Amino acid sequence: MERTGYKYSDITGKIIGCAMKVHQVIGYGFQEAIYQRALAKEFSNQGLGFNKEFEMDIYYQDEIIGTRRVDFLVESVIAVELKAITKLEDVHIAQAINYLEAYNLEIGLLINFGSKSLTFHRLINNKFNKNQNRRLE
Repeated sequence: MERTGYKYSDITGKIIGCAMKVHQVIGYGFQEAIYQRALAKEFSNQGLGFNKEFEMDIYYQDEIIGTRRVDFLVESVIAVELKAITKLEDVHIAQAINYLEAYNLEIGLLINFGSKSLTFHRLINNKFNKNQNRRLE
């Protein structure tokens, strides 16, 4: 599952492996919350550090304009958004990338449990600023 050359490939590989196991065991057709609970259990089994439904402030010109909960923040560096829909659309990918930009996180995963085969996208924040302080309090 690891691909050298990708930042955090060891972590994203473990996350994807956990998602594959969950999908293999319970299949498709459940609500997102069911997959979230199962995935949290699998993350714990694999020793991954995570926060579930981690609330993060959304900033615009250094002012808080709202908040958003990421489904998982894994190892404090990977945002994981879950879906349980028949087919991912471009809008879902764009939304997940927008969250990465708003949180100033470099890497994210969008995982869909809603189809016969698990689907996922590894997302990269091209606007990531390593010098910008992330507000992950």
